[in-house]
Amino acid sequence: MAIEHVFQTPVTERLGCRYPIIQTAMGWVSDAHLVTATTQAGGFGFLAGATIAEDALEGQIQQIIAATGSRNFGLNFHMFQPNAMQCVDLAIRYQLRAVSYGRGPDKATIARLKDANVLCVPTVGALKHAIKAVELGADMITIQGSEGGGHTGEVPTSILLNQVLDAVSVPVLAAGGYSNGRGLAAALAAGASGIAMGTRFMMTSDSPTPAATLAEYVNVRDPAEVKVTLAVDGMRHRMINNPFIQRFEKKSGLGRLLTALQSAWAWKSATDMTTSHMLKLLWQGIKEDPAAVSQLVMAANQPILLQHSMVDGRPNQGILPSGQVAAAIDNLPSVEQLMNDIIAEATVCFTQLSRRLNESEDTSSQSK
Repeated sequence: MAIEHVFQTPVTERLGCRYPIIQTAMGWVSDAHLVTATTQAGGFGFLAGATIAEDALEGQIQQIIAATGSRNFGLNFHMFQPNAMQCVDLAIRYQLRAVSYGRGPDKATIARLKDANVLCVPTVGALKHAIKAVELGADMITIQGSEGGGHTGEVPTSILLNQVLDAVSVPVLAAGGYSNGRGLAAALAAGASGIAMGTRFMMTSDSPTPAATLAEYVNVRDPAEVKVTLAVDGMRHRMINNPFIQRFEKKSGLGRLLTALQSAWAWKSATDMTTSHMLKLLWQGIKEDPAAVSQLVMAANQPILLQHSMVDGRPNQGILPSGQVAAAIDNLPSVEQLMNDIIAEATVCFTQLSRRLNESEDTSSQSK
């Protein structure tokens, strides 16, 4: 086994990075500094376009290009944000290597990105969504198992990865539960073309996350403390079980709705969203699924409550999205040190595997 070639995969070839390790787009966390650190360390980073002000987004893109001399990074966005098409336009104008999204753009918008040689890398949490994403034109897929932080599905990574690998022909990135070289080696050995990590990159010294908030993550020791709740926006959301969530889950349905309405108005102000755009989103939700309107309103909770912890440094007054892997992390290295440690540990894993294979071949030849 040629160990030096193990880390060269379809992902590194297409994304132009040295290692098949992706830094995901975390709201209020994946800023220009973190993406720059990831790029310089040999990984591939996604800028969190959904939580960057419209008038600051282009400047953040320019900052990364100036610092790295490269356009080998990505931009993440959601179609419900008011400047979604600005993100598409900027990705094309600056010839960024990729975009990422969840419930993403339509086929025409994806085709526009692909025509501009911008790779489309959606994140999915279920097999059917992976298949649909490829039908729409995805160039590669990030699967996130239920262990992952933030909005997450119900299928564990080990099962979802196998399902998707069997169902699609595009490169697959594995996310949910990864933080070290053993995880990278296991994912590559299973057939993935790389791994994507959020919590592990957030828990580094290059993360903009306030010290008080990072301390809450470092203090987690039991994976059971990182639980799934539906209280924030009506969807499965994995986060650290802090006092705020405990209080929020005890609220009545009306109490949660009132909080969501307050958050919606605060989010409107924070993003310069016009009242007409806000009403347009609400009307669109009513037409598509009247029963889901309350969930649409509740979705405004997420960015505002996230801002309390990730920007303001008030972890017990907001939410702490996290993968269960936080319980296995007790240090805050630089991104460069983290990447070096991951590659070194994965190399040891593959070296040991290679030795075993060689020993097995020697034993087999001797027995003949």
